[in-house]
Amino acid sequence: MKSSIFIVFTLAVLTTFAQKEVPSKDQIQQFKKTTTYVVLDDNPLLGFNFKIREAVKNVWTITPVDFISSEDYDKLRKSTKNSFITIDEVWFTKDNTQAHYNFLCLSLGGNYKSQSDMPQLCTVPLSYAEVDESNYIYKLSSLLQIIQDHVLFVENEPHISDINIIKKYNDNAYLIKDKTLYVIKDEMERSINTEAKFKKVYPYKFKFVTRDELEKAIDSKQAGVVYLHKVGPEGTQRKARCYKTIIGTEKSKLYYFDYHMIDDKSPDGLLEKDLKKIVKAKAA
Repeated sequence: MKSSIFIVFTLAVLTTFAQKEVPSKDQIQQFKKTTTYVVLDDNPLLGFNFKIREAVKNVWTITPVDFISSEDYDKLRKSTKNSFITIDEVWFTKDNTQAHYNFLCLSLGGNYKSQSDMPQLCTVPLSYAEVDESNYIYKLSSLLQIIQDHVLFVENEPHISDINIIKKYNDNAYLIKDKTLYVIKDEMERSINTEAKFKKVYPYKFKFVTRDELEKAIDSKQAGVVYLHKVGPEGTQRKARCYKTIIGTEKSKLYYFDYHMIDDKSPDGLLEKDLKKIVKAKAA
């Protein structure tokens, strides 16, 4: 299911995975008592419906879980005993680009007027709305694990807020240099899109891989590997933000998160300056 909902976000909120706020302890405690319903797409043939079932089976342990249709969702979302995993179509009110994005969202049920009023515990960027699902569905297990781990992380870190949450995650960036960084050639700017160019900027372990190779590494939870999850227009006409997330394949740990506005100087892809940030990163 993809809910076309109008969510009023300020641009500043983009630094927190587009969340309205970091969930409170009360919200987390409520969530842990719920059954989590994964809302499937109405098109039974979409790959998302198959891949999300696999991901839930392999990853989700924090709550009981079940799968429902969008029709069931409308009936169940009013109960505080329920929580939901959905793909939501999101756009930003103070944004003239009019770009729409798909986000994987975990939200709480309750007597809320609309879906956009429901508390969001975590939302993770998947793709631009116009982009084919094949660009992200093979990463669903990693992204779902990030959502689950995020809830537990916030629960155990009382001083975390919507202001410092991304800094806390980016404090892990220095650890990337101890892993093998998997990158896909067409997901980088030209100045670093060959192995020779990449090595000049990033003198640590890396490997140019295909999407099939990356999928195998994610599915097998390969140790010692991190990969780039890029969200961009992928050749579509819409150009706004490029989200860049670096995730571990073994435990889906989050090591780096940032975004930039796409223009002639900052194209759709990992930038050279991202690599330089990682090279300079040190333990906090």
